[in-house]
Amino acid sequence: MNNAHILLIDCPDEKGLVFNITQCLFQQNLNILKNDEYVDRATNHFFMRTEFEGDLNPDELQRQLLQVLPKGVNLQLNPKKKKDIVIFATKEHHCLGDLLIRYAFDELNANVLAVISNHNTLQSLVAKFGVPFHYISPEHKTREEHEEAIFKALDIYQPEYLVLAKYMRILTPQFVQRFNNRIINIHHSFLPAFIGANPYRQAHQRGVKIIGATAHFVNDQLDEGPIIDQNVIRIDHRFTAEDMAKAGREVEKNVLAQALKWVFQDRVFIHGNKTVIF
Repeated sequence: MNNAHILLIDCPDEKGLVFNITQCLFQQNLNILKNDEYVDRATNHFFMRTEFEGDLNPDELQRQLLQVLPKGVNLQLNPKKKKDIVIFATKEHHCLGDLLIRYAFDELNANVLAVISNHNTLQSLVAKFGVPFHYISPEHKTREEHEEAIFKALDIYQPEYLVLAKYMRILTPQFVQRFNNRIINIHHSFLPAFIGANPYRQAHQRGVKIIGATAHFVNDQLDEGPIIDQNVIRIDHRFTAEDMAKAGREVEKNVLAQALKWVFQDRVFIHGNKTVIF
Protein backbone atom coordinates (compact mmCIF):
# COMPACT_ATOMS: atom_id res chain seq x y z
CA MET A 1 0.00 0.00 0.00
CA ASN A 2 1.46 3.33 -1.02
CA ASN A 3 -0.24 5.09 1.91
CA ALA A 4 1.12 2.66 4.52
CA HIS A 5 3.80 3.81 6.94
CA ILE A 6 5.79 2.52 9.90
CA LEU A 7 6.35 4.63 13.01
CA LEU A 8 9.31 3.76 15.24
CA ILE A 9 9.62 5.39 18.65
CA ASP A 10 12.02 4.79 21.50
CA CYS A 11 12.33 7.01 24.55
CA PRO A 12 12.47 6.99 28.36
CA ASP A 13 9.44 5.15 29.69
CA GLU A 14 6.59 6.97 31.38
CA LYS A 15 2.87 6.45 31.92
CA GLY A 16 0.50 7.13 29.05
CA LEU A 17 2.91 6.77 26.15
CA VAL A 18 0.80 4.30 24.15
CA PHE A 19 -2.33 6.40 24.70
CA ASN A 20 -0.61 9.63 23.67
CA ILE A 21 0.94 8.12 20.53
CA THR A 22 -2.20 6.39 19.31
CA GLN A 23 -4.27 9.51 20.05
CA CYS A 24 -2.02 11.52 17.74
CA LEU A 25 -2.59 8.97 15.00
CA PHE A 26 -6.34 9.02 15.62
CA GLN A 27 -6.44 12.80 15.45
CA GLN A 28 -4.75 12.61 12.04
CA ASN A 29 -7.45 10.14 10.89
CA LEU A 30 -4.85 7.38 10.47
CA ASN A 31 -5.75 3.71 10.84
CA ILE A 32 -3.45 1.49 12.94
CA LEU A 33 -2.83 -1.91 11.33
CA LYS A 34 -0.39 -3.40 13.86
CA ASN A 35 1.24 -2.25 17.06
CA ASP A 36 4.06 -3.66 19.20
CA GLU A 37 5.53 -2.26 22.42
CA TYR A 38 8.30 -3.24 24.82
CA VAL A 39 9.84 -1.70 27.94
CA ASP A 40 13.43 -2.52 28.91
CA ARG A 41 13.07 -2.53 32.69
CA ALA A 42 16.82 -2.43 33.26
CA THR A 43 17.14 0.93 31.52
CA ASN A 44 13.51 2.12 31.85
CA HIS A 45 13.36 2.58 28.09
CA PHE A 46 10.24 2.28 25.91
CA PHE A 47 10.08 0.93 22.35
CA MET A 48 7.10 1.00 19.99
CA ARG A 49 6.58 -0.01 16.35
CA THR A 50 3.32 0.94 14.68
CA GLU A 51 2.12 0.15 11.17
CA PHE A 52 -0.64 2.45 9.97
CA GLU A 53 -2.34 3.65 6.79
CA GLY A 54 -4.03 6.82 5.62
CA ASP A 55 -3.35 10.19 4.05
CA LEU A 56 -0.36 11.41 6.01
CA ASN A 57 0.93 14.87 6.80
CA PRO A 58 4.33 13.79 8.17
CA ASP A 59 5.42 17.19 9.48
CA GLU A 60 2.19 17.70 11.39
CA LEU A 61 2.23 14.19 12.85
CA GLN A 62 5.83 14.55 14.02
CA ARG A 63 5.03 17.96 15.53
CA GLN A 64 2.13 16.51 17.53
CA LEU A 65 4.15 13.48 18.66
CA LEU A 66 7.08 15.59 19.86
CA GLN A 67 4.67 17.65 21.97
CA VAL A 68 3.47 14.60 23.94
CA LEU A 69 6.65 12.49 24.08
CA PRO A 70 9.46 12.89 26.63
CA LYS A 71 12.78 14.57 25.91
CA GLY A 72 15.37 12.31 24.34
CA VAL A 73 12.88 10.56 22.07
CA ASN A 74 14.08 8.90 18.87
CA LEU A 75 11.38 9.03 16.21
CA GLN A 76 11.38 7.56 12.71
CA LEU A 77 8.51 7.76 10.25
CA ASN A 78 9.15 5.50 7.25
CA PRO A 79 7.02 4.67 4.22
CA LYS A 80 6.35 0.96 3.96
CA LYS A 81 8.45 0.14 0.91
CA LYS A 82 11.45 -1.83 -0.30
CA LYS A 83 14.86 -0.61 0.84
CA ASP A 84 17.56 0.45 -1.59
CA ILE A 85 20.76 -1.49 -0.91
CA VAL A 86 24.27 -2.08 -2.24
CA ILE A 87 25.92 -5.43 -1.54
CA PHE A 88 29.67 -5.75 -0.88
CA ALA A 89 31.45 -9.02 -1.62
CA THR A 90 34.96 -10.43 -2.17
CA LYS A 91 35.40 -13.99 -3.47
CA GLU A 92 32.94 -16.22 -1.60
CA HIS A 93 29.71 -16.66 -3.53
CA HIS A 94 27.27 -18.30 -1.13
CA CYS A 95 25.80 -15.27 0.66
CA LEU A 96 25.86 -13.05 -2.40
CA GLY A 97 24.29 -15.74 -4.59
CA ASP A 98 21.57 -16.42 -2.04
CA LEU A 99 20.66 -12.72 -1.81
CA LEU A 100 20.62 -12.31 -5.59
CA ILE A 101 18.29 -15.29 -5.98
CA ARG A 102 15.96 -13.90 -3.31
CA TYR A 103 16.07 -10.54 -5.08
CA ALA A 104 15.29 -12.13 -8.46
CA PHE A 105 12.21 -13.83 -7.01
CA ASP A 106 11.07 -10.75 -5.04
CA GLU A 107 11.78 -12.31 -1.63
CA LEU A 108 14.28 -9.76 -0.31
CA ASN A 109 12.08 -6.69 0.25
CA ALA A 110 14.92 -4.63 -1.22
CA ASN A 111 16.17 -3.17 -4.47
CA VAL A 112 19.72 -4.39 -5.12
CA LEU A 113 21.18 -1.34 -6.83
CA ALA A 114 24.72 -2.68 -7.31
CA VAL A 115 27.41 -5.05 -6.07
CA ILE A 116 30.82 -3.66 -5.09
CA SER A 117 33.82 -5.95 -4.76
CA ASN A 118 37.56 -5.72 -4.19
CA HIS A 119 38.01 -8.70 -6.56
CA ASN A 120 36.42 -9.46 -9.93
CA THR A 121 35.85 -13.15 -9.10
CA LEU A 122 32.06 -12.83 -8.79
CA GLN A 123 31.44 -10.50 -11.72
CA SER A 124 30.03 -13.23 -13.99
CA LEU A 125 27.67 -14.39 -11.23
CA VAL A 126 26.30 -10.90 -10.70
CA ALA A 127 25.90 -10.34 -14.43
CA LYS A 128 23.40 -13.22 -14.59
CA PHE A 129 21.01 -11.12 -12.48
CA GLY A 130 21.42 -7.88 -14.44
CA VAL A 131 22.85 -6.03 -11.42
CA PRO A 132 25.68 -3.49 -11.94
CA PHE A 133 29.04 -4.77 -10.69
CA HIS A 134 31.81 -2.43 -9.57
CA TYR A 135 35.26 -3.97 -9.25
CA ILE A 136 37.26 -1.52 -7.14
CA SER A 137 40.74 -2.87 -6.59
CA PRO A 138 42.69 -1.84 -3.48
CA GLU A 139 46.04 -2.39 -5.22
CA HIS A 140 48.38 0.58 -5.18
CA LYS A 141 45.92 2.51 -2.99
CA THR A 142 45.91 3.40 0.67
CA ARG A 143 42.86 2.24 2.59
CA GLU A 144 41.54 5.80 2.50
CA GLU A 145 42.06 6.06 -1.27
CA HIS A 146 40.31 2.75 -1.81
CA GLU A 147 37.34 3.84 0.28
CA GLU A 148 37.18 7.17 -1.53
CA ALA A 149 36.80 5.25 -4.80
CA ILE A 150 34.00 3.24 -3.17
CA PHE A 151 32.29 6.45 -2.02
CA LYS A 152 32.23 7.69 -5.62
CA ALA A 153 30.41 4.53 -6.67
CA LEU A 154 27.98 4.76 -3.75
CA ASP A 155 27.20 8.38 -4.61
CA ILE A 156 25.67 7.09 -7.84
CA TYR A 157 23.15 4.92 -5.99
CA GLN A 158 22.48 6.63 -2.62
CA PRO A 159 21.66 3.34 -0.85
CA GLU A 160 19.80 3.16 2.42
CA TYR A 161 21.80 0.13 3.61
CA LEU A 162 25.09 -1.59 2.81
CA VAL A 163 25.21 -5.39 3.13
CA LEU A 164 28.60 -7.05 3.64
CA ALA A 165 28.10 -10.49 2.08
CA LYS A 166 31.50 -11.93 3.02
CA TYR A 167 33.35 -8.71 2.23
CA MET A 168 36.80 -9.45 3.56
CA ARG A 169 38.14 -5.98 4.26
CA ILE A 170 38.01 -3.98 7.47
CA LEU A 171 36.26 -0.64 7.05
CA THR A 172 37.76 2.51 8.54
CA PRO A 173 35.93 4.37 11.33
CA GLN A 174 35.34 7.21 8.88
CA PHE A 175 33.56 4.87 6.47
CA VAL A 176 31.46 3.33 9.23
CA GLN A 177 30.47 6.75 10.57
CA ARG A 178 29.27 7.85 7.14
CA PHE A 179 26.82 4.92 7.15
CA ASN A 180 26.18 4.79 10.88
CA ASN A 181 23.84 1.90 11.80
CA ARG A 182 23.30 1.19 8.10
CA ILE A 183 25.97 -1.47 7.46
CA ILE A 184 25.06 -5.12 8.10
CA ASN A 185 27.68 -7.85 8.22
CA ILE A 186 27.55 -11.64 8.37
CA HIS A 187 30.23 -13.12 10.61
CA HIS A 188 31.27 -16.73 10.23
CA SER A 189 31.03 -17.71 13.87
CA PHE A 190 28.77 -17.46 16.87
CA LEU A 191 30.00 -14.15 18.27
CA PRO A 192 31.59 -13.20 20.58
CA ALA A 193 33.61 -16.41 20.18
CA PHE A 194 36.29 -16.74 17.49
CA ILE A 195 36.36 -13.20 16.18
CA GLY A 196 38.66 -12.11 13.37
CA ALA A 197 40.24 -14.40 10.78
CA ASN A 198 40.10 -18.20 10.43
CA PRO A 199 37.23 -18.84 12.87
CA TYR A 200 36.65 -22.43 11.71
CA ARG A 201 40.31 -23.26 12.22
CA GLN A 202 40.08 -21.76 15.70
CA ALA A 203 36.90 -23.72 16.39
CA HIS A 204 38.39 -26.96 15.11
CA GLN A 205 41.42 -26.54 17.32
CA ARG A 206 39.15 -26.07 20.34
CA GLY A 207 37.03 -29.11 19.47
CA VAL A 208 33.74 -27.21 19.56
CA LYS A 209 30.43 -29.08 19.31
CA ILE A 210 28.39 -26.32 17.72
CA ILE A 211 29.18 -23.84 14.97
CA GLY A 212 27.12 -20.87 13.97
CA ALA A 213 26.90 -17.48 12.37
CA THR A 214 26.07 -13.97 13.50
CA ALA A 215 24.54 -11.07 11.58
CA HIS A 216 25.27 -7.70 13.15
CA PHE A 217 25.48 -4.00 12.51
CA VAL A 218 29.01 -2.73 11.91
CA ASN A 219 30.61 -0.29 14.31
CA ASP A 220 34.17 0.85 15.03
CA GLN A 221 34.99 -2.31 17.02
CA LEU A 222 35.80 -5.37 14.89
CA ASP A 223 32.90 -7.86 14.99
CA GLU A 224 31.39 -6.21 18.08
CA GLY A 225 28.42 -4.29 16.64
CA PRO A 226 24.80 -4.85 17.80
CA ILE A 227 23.68 -8.40 17.01
CA ILE A 228 20.60 -8.86 14.81
CA ASP A 229 20.40 -12.64 14.43
CA GLN A 230 22.37 -15.78 15.27
CA ASN A 231 21.98 -19.51 14.73
CA VAL A 232 23.98 -22.69 15.30
CA ILE A 233 24.17 -26.31 14.17
CA ARG A 234 25.62 -29.29 16.02
CA ILE A 235 28.80 -31.00 14.84
CA ASP A 236 31.10 -33.69 16.22
CA HIS A 237 34.69 -34.87 16.19
CA ARG A 238 34.40 -36.26 12.66
CA PHE A 239 34.16 -32.76 11.16
CA THR A 240 37.35 -31.36 9.69
CA ALA A 241 37.88 -27.61 9.53
CA GLU A 242 36.79 -27.80 5.86
CA ASP A 243 33.62 -29.73 6.78
CA MET A 244 32.85 -27.11 9.40
CA ALA A 245 33.32 -24.28 6.92
CA LYS A 246 31.00 -25.96 4.40
CA ALA A 247 28.28 -26.49 7.01
CA GLY A 248 28.85 -22.98 8.33
CA ARG A 249 28.20 -21.44 4.93
CA GLU A 250 24.63 -22.76 5.02
CA VAL A 251 24.10 -21.17 8.43
CA GLU A 252 25.67 -17.90 7.30
CA LYS A 253 23.37 -17.30 4.36
CA ASN A 254 20.24 -18.19 6.35
CA VAL A 255 21.18 -15.96 9.27
CA LEU A 256 22.01 -13.05 6.97
CA ALA A 257 18.71 -13.41 5.10
CA GLN A 258 16.72 -13.45 8.35
CA ALA A 259 18.53 -10.41 9.71
CA LEU A 260 17.92 -8.46 6.50
CA LYS A 261 14.24 -9.41 6.55
CA TRP A 262 13.86 -7.82 9.99
CA VAL A 263 15.91 -4.73 9.14
CA PHE A 264 14.17 -4.09 5.82
CA GLN A 265 10.77 -4.38 7.52
CA ASP A 266 11.80 -1.71 10.05
CA ARG A 267 11.57 -4.15 12.95
CA VAL A 268 14.98 -3.49 14.53
CA PHE A 269 15.82 -0.89 17.16
CA ILE A 270 19.43 -0.28 18.20
CA HIS A 271 19.75 0.44 21.91
CA GLY A 272 23.32 0.86 23.07
CA ASN A 273 25.14 -2.19 21.74
CA LYS A 274 22.03 -4.36 21.68
CA THR A 275 18.97 -4.66 19.47
CA VAL A 276 15.24 -4.85 20.15
CA ILE A 277 13.41 -6.71 17.38
CA PHE A 278 9.64 -6.87 16.90
